[in-house]
Amino acid sequence: MRPVSRQRDPAPSRLRYRMQRLLLTPAFWFFLRFGLPLSVMALAAGLYASDQDRRDQVVDAVAELRRKVEQRPEFMVNLMAIDGATPHVADRLRETIPFDFPLSSFDLNLEEVRARTLELDAIEDASVHLRSGGVLQIDVIERTPAVVWRSRTGLALLDATGAQVDLLTSRAERADLPLLVGEGAETAVPEAIVLLTLTENLTPRVRGLLRVGARRWDVVLESGPRILLPETGAPEALQSVIALDAVRGLLARDLIAVDMRNPRRPTLRMGEDAVAVLQDPKEPAQ
Repeated sequence: MRPVSRQRDPAPSRLRYRMQRLLLTPAFWFFLRFGLPLSVMALAAGLYASDQDRRDQVVDAVAELRRKVEQRPEFMVNLMAIDGATPHVADRLRETIPFDFPLSSFDLNLEEVRARTLELDAIEDASVHLRSGGVLQIDVIERTPAVVWRSRTGLALLDATGAQVDLLTSRAERADLPLLVGEGAETAVPEAIVLLTLTENLTPRVRGLLRVGARRWDVVLESGPRILLPETGAPEALQSVIALDAVRGLLARDLIAVDMRNPRRPTLRMGEDAVAVLQDPKEPAQ
């Protein structure tokens, strides 16, 4: 009687079945292709970086590579060009931005350079950019002096908006510009410019404007009466005085002041000679 042979069970074992199922999942294949190599690389890098000397070598190598790139000739800035500025302002700007050329463009902060440029009172606006050939180009727009302002601290040039342009040591340096004096004069420059424009053809010539109580203006003439203007409507009051002068020669008379603070009741302050004439009936009227 032949013994009965036991046939092998074709069904996989439970462990093998689970492994086959695992191999069929996309996440497992993704881990084998990417996750496992990255994990091995991270482990190797961690082991390598665990030594301080090796870390220092890596840092030094990266710094040296960066230095070589930054100091390549195409990235070097060799000089600074300033356009739109007078020689005096250009010299002051070079003192404000004392770069030691040549230097790498990676070491330049253009916004910081522009901010430092605008710190100069004489510069209204500026643009900064790098030009081909290793040139730091600074284009500036200077403020235009409009008046001389005398304050307790000295003389200063102001533009038409009241912004300070520069300091003066003597009035003679800009004798061509009108003078503003008094508390708060620097805050009312636009109004002063309007008044000065109205008096351009006035005779005698205007010496300057005096700000009174930080509220109103007095027009000071080289020879002739002082014109006291109101707080509001100063241009209109001044035009009235100019019209009277054109018709009757008002400002050529012996007057101390023309008071227009109340435009409805203008007041004339006469000089001593004019008062004497009025008091002496024998003196012929002029």
